[in-house]
Order: sequence, then structure tokens, then C-alpha cells
Amino acid sequence: MKISKKELQFIINQGEGYNVEFKENYSSGITKEICAMANATGGKILIGVSDEGETKPVKITNKLKSEIQDLARNLDPSLSIYVLESEKILAIDVPEGSAKPYSTGGKFYLRQGSNSQQLSRSEIRVFFQKEGLVLFDEKPNNKFDLSKDLSKESFDNFLRLSGIKKILPAKAILENLNLISARGEIKNAGVLLFSKNIGKFFLQATITCVLFQGKTKYKILDRKEFEGDLFSNYENAFNYLRAKLNTEFIIKGGPREEKLELPEEALREAILNAIAHRDYFVTGANIQVYIFSDRVEITNPGGLANGITIKELGKRSLSRNNLLFGLMQRMDLVEKIGSGILRMKKAMKDYGLHRPNMEIDENWFSIIFKRSTQNMREKSSEKSSDKSSEKILRLLREDGTLSASFIAKEIGISPRAVEKNLAKLKNEGIIKRVGPNKGGHWEIIQDIK
Repeated sequence: MKISKKELQFIINQGEGYNVEFKENYSSGITKEICAMANATGGKILIGVSDEGETKPVKITNKLKSEIQDLARNLDPSLSIYVLESEKILAIDVPEGSAKPYSTGGKFYLRQGSNSQQLSRSEIRVFFQKEGLVLFDEKPNNKFDLSKDLSKESFDNFLRLSGIKKILPAKAILENLNLISARGEIKNAGVLLFSKNIGKFFLQATITCVLFQGKTKYKILDRKEFEGDLFSNYENAFNYLRAKLNTEFIIKGGPREEKLELPEEALREAILNAIAHRDYFVTGANIQVYIFSDRVEITNPGGLANGITIKELGKRSLSRNNLLFGLMQRMDLVEKIGSGILRMKKAMKDYGLHRPNMEIDENWFSIIFKRSTQNMREKSSEKSSDKSSEKILRLLREDGTLSASFIAKEIGISPRAVEKNLAKLKNEGIIKRVGPNKGGHWEIIQDIK
């Protein structure tokens, strides 16, 4: 069977991703990619194309094509694939499996972004049983009318960000991206990305941004709800944060530079994390971006995807929206699955701020950033504590038997604050207590560094 030169060029131009894999040469190792794609939404493997998209023609024989067919037939359960050819390039067309999960050699693979990730049998069973054999973003949507509901602006923006040339009609492009079902209906991932109005199809896919007065939800100062396509909602939510948070102007011998009180990279990552990994089957709640006087909270419905633990967060990941994540990866919005958490932590550290806190249960996933004003107060408190400790040490050098109440009066802080400082100095190995609380004394072991 043949594949048209134009379609082959389109697949090469779109590059590797969730449903496309390039292999410069043939090896039986492609079995894991076939297995992973069958466990996902299907896809194409091109043999004779380098990772950079350069064609490296291969010698195509009936024996080679038959061997590839055997690889798929030997999956458990067996799978039928199509082996196509054009310009001395082999294109293996892997359909979405109808009997998931599939394994090869007793090993299970699942497509995660542009990679095939091995899972244990128990992990993949939990994932498919609890998340469902058909994931939300892969489900066909029979209410979406391609001729009326597709936003041309959103679609063209996706192609631009993904570096995909429009050499095929829109529907053919969507088919090659595995966004059209066998019955010709667009899948939910496509609705999320290209809908003129997400709220028309999924009220839960909107993003609500709220500015509160103080540290509680008692008084709302401002509220906005964004219900466009996925990318515009992401941009609007970030712009809302940027407009409401404090900005510092820095001049370094040239034009002044604006610096947001929280790192932009961390805020963008948190919004994208919420969009990519939330549970869209939960219909009663949407993504919430809350701004308080001391913190920013970004919350999405659905805890961790089944098969991943809190300890593994940031090290490995299972996305419940693999098709959507793969498309976001093409748009260069996200990198590797699971790496967003690490980038958020690094961005906060580089800013000299506390790493974000995460609150996770089976229903919600929240990322909480302390605002820089709160961080500054804490740092100021720490500096004040350090000064108090130095004063306490000076007094103890003169007389180690001094009481906390006497020290408090001498340096102008409360007895409770003195006791806290003494405990801290003791824990740090700077002082030690000799004898009982009454009748004993403090001994200085070393000075504060």
C-alpha cells in the first residue's frame, strides 16, 4: 500500500509527537512504540526519517514489511496494522486498539507526550480501570460541528505555534493529528483547542480568576471567567495574574525592566499544569486562579492520575489527558511530562523565594505561591531573629545563668521570643544546657557563623 507524497511530507513537517515517531533505521525495538500507540489513540511510525526530520531512504522489501506485521500480530492481544510506503520511506499506521491494554513480551507501554513509557502491569491496570479505557480528551464529540464551531483563528494559531505548514485541508490535518474519530467526529482534545466557545460544550473547561481582599474569600474585589479556546484561556488567566500582582521597575544602565513579584515562568507552568492534567470528567468545577494578599492559589479538579504517587511527583508522571498533552507539547507550551513541577521550583528558587506548596487529595490539586511581600516579611523576621540571637549570646558570654525574663528586658523582646531563640541556638549546636532548668546554666560551644 502507498501513502501520498503530500501526506508523507505533512507528517514529516509536523515532527515527532504523541502520535508520530521517527526511526532512521528499522529494528524490532519499534514494538514498544506500536504497543504504546495501540494503548493510546494510534499513530504513525516513519522508518527512514531521522529525529531531526531528515529523510534517510531505506531498502523496502516484502520480507521487511511482513516482519513488521508480525511484530504487531505478536502483541498480547494481537493487533492489525498497515504498512505503507512512499519515496523509500516506510509508514507504519497503528490504529487505536479496541482491546486495551496491549503488551509486548509481558511489558506494557503507554504513550506519554512524544515518548513511550513502560508501566508495570499493576500500574497500567489501575490507570485503565480507574481513568477509563477511553480518556476524556480522546472521546469523540458528536455535538461539535466542524463547519460552525471550529475557530479558524485558534486553528491557525495552533499550526503557527506547532510549526505545521497548511499543505493539507483542515480536516485532513486534524485526521493526521488523530483528532478525528473513525465516524468523522472531532475528539474532545480538538474541542478544547479549537472551539469558539468552550463553555458551550464544557462548562468545566473555563478558567475563573478572582482577586480577594486580604487572606480569606470573605470579600471579592474582582472576578473574571474565561471561556474561549484552551490557549486563549491560558493567556488570559496569565495576563490577569500579571495585571493584579505587584510589579517592580528595575533600571540597570538602560531601559527600565519590569519584574513581577512572582516569576512569570512559575505562574505559566502552574496554569498549564492545571489545564493539561485536570480531570475534565468532573463537571461541577473548573480551574480556579485565586489571588489573596499573601498568596496565589491555582487549583484544578482531580488529584493525581491513578498510577502515580505524591513521592513520584516531578520525577515521573501519568497524564489523564495524553492526547491533549501531546498537542500542547507540539505548541511548545509544555516540555516533558512531570518536568513542570521541577521548573516551577527552580524558578521560585532563582527568584530567591520559597518553593511552591502543593495540596493534593483525590478531588483537587492546588499549587500555592507565597507572594513576595509575605516572603519579605518572613525574611525580615529571620533577620530580626538573627540579631536577637547575637544579643542573647553576648549576654550569655557574660553570665550563662541569666533567666529568659531578664534577657527579654535587656534586649527588648518577649520572654517567649527569648525561649524560641535559645531553642534554635541549641538545635544548631551553638549553645548547650548544663544542669537542670533551675540551677543550671548555658554554655556557648561556638559562635554564629
